[in-house]
Amino acid sequence: MLNNIGLPGLLLIAVVVLVLFGRGKISSLMGEVGKGITAFKKGVKDGSEESLEDKSTDARDVTPAEEKDKA
Repeated sequence: MLNNIGLPGLLLIAVVVLVLFGRGKISSLMGEVGKGITAFKKGVKDGSEESLEDKSTDARDVTPAEEKDKA
C-alpha cells in the first residue's frame, strides 16, 4: 500500500501536515529532532571511546610477578 504513494502523494501529505500544525510548530519540532540526533551521535561516540578504554585495560599484562622476575 505505501509503496504506491509516489511524489504527488508525499507532497499532498506535506501540505496537509503544514496546514494542520503550522510552520512554527513544525520548525520547532525539526529543531528538537536535530538536537536528539546530535545527542545520539555524541552518546554513540562516547560509548565507543569508553569501549576502547575498557579493551585497553583488559589487554594489560597479567603475568604473575614470579615469572616477570625470572625473565
